[in-house]
Amino acid sequence: MPVAIALFTQDLRLHDNPVLHTALTSGEEVVPLFVLDDGLAATGFAVPNRGAFLADCLRDLDAALRSRGGYLVLRRGDVVAETARVAAETGAGAVHLAAGVSAFAQRRESRLREAFGDRLVVHEAVLTAVAPGAVTPAGKDHYAVFTPYHRAWSAAARRKPLPAPRAVPVPAGIAGVPVPEVRPDSPDLPPGGEGAGRARWRRWTPGSRDVLAADGTSRLSPYLHFGCLSATELAAGTEDEDFVRQLAWRDFHHQVLAARPSVARTDYRPRGDRWHRDERELAAWRAGLTGYPIVDAGMRQLAAQGWMHNRARLLTASFLAKTLHHDWREGAAHFLALLVDGDVANNQLNWQWVAGTGTDTRPNRILNPLTQAKRFDPDGAYVRRWVPELAQLQGGAVHRPWLLAERPDYPAPLVELTGDRFASGRAGGAPLG
Repeated sequence: MPVAIALFTQDLRLHDNPVLHTALTSGEEVVPLFVLDDGLAATGFAVPNRGAFLADCLRDLDAALRSRGGYLVLRRGDVVAETARVAAETGAGAVHLAAGVSAFAQRRESRLREAFGDRLVVHEAVLTAVAPGAVTPAGKDHYAVFTPYHRAWSAAARRKPLPAPRAVPVPAGIAGVPVPEVRPDSPDLPPGGEGAGRARWRRWTPGSRDVLAADGTSRLSPYLHFGCLSATELAAGTEDEDFVRQLAWRDFHHQVLAARPSVARTDYRPRGDRWHRDERELAAWRAGLTGYPIVDAGMRQLAAQGWMHNRARLLTASFLAKTLHHDWREGAAHFLALLVDGDVANNQLNWQWVAGTGTDTRPNRILNPLTQAKRFDPDGAYVRRWVPELAQLQGGAVHRPWLLAERPDYPAPLVELTGDRFASGRAGGAPLG
């Protein structure tokens, strides 16, 4: 087979990429192809932050391919039509593709299968360390609880990471479009691409991932989302058990979504919630003006960086879904509008976990923002960084909303809390409609 197509999607890397590796070994030449799919814009997923990061990824991938004698062929339009055009132009036989889990990815694969039949080769465990259907409980198509999944995941065989290719021979003269220039919504967006991702991985030293101001998280999630880094390689290349466990959580959500694509929009475990609706409250939450500094700090970090600390994600989500009792879909949509690592599987299912409609076996779990602030930002450093109007306050004073209510530059709390748990009287909420 003289020419094969490696159709990149969320695997924008050369290291440990079975799609590119197999395309190279099966053909004399390969077409590294990425299609700026017009269908993605209709889903609302193609937002500026991820568009800007994606543009970085594509430029980095093209540069890496050129250093190996090839280049990236970039097209815009319908992914099936553009792939078929490239196949006709080059006489390509096989089309290699990484398996996806979202409804969008599954529709894309189905349409490509209709167009190419057996010439479409789909590779599992490219976007995850363990393929979504590789481990399942007896008589079921997926694990609904993380702990037994984690045991099975840890025992599952994983392929060995593949090296980056030394040479990528590409047929000459295949036309493409330039990488688009995209202005992000968040001014402090991280740089995209495999080079930036691998550099961050090399620099990262595992530390406290829950202390907000310490920022000990790896910040590798955007690079995993776009496939600039391989989950398989990361799992094999670290001895930090907590980090590997987070990779397992990521795979867990992917296997749930692969089996139940509808949970991107509907409750995994319906609880009959009657969500509260208040546009003023929702706008205040989005803007980081709830009157609870730890919540506001997280929302402002999201706006500035297109990223948020993992503990802050839990706190801000719990505040919206459990304290204000707003529909988790409202919060998930706002996160997806800004998060550079915005991932349907992890974003939607983490929101459902917090809201009590997902896989959490304790659906009534509530995170009190005051207690959490004292525990994970005891000296207020995280709040002072992201809520500058409170920067002059010392220590834990920033976590006392009742003392801040008289300040002209900071809002009063949206709701009152009493005790160590949620007590705003909203458990029933107003009918959703």
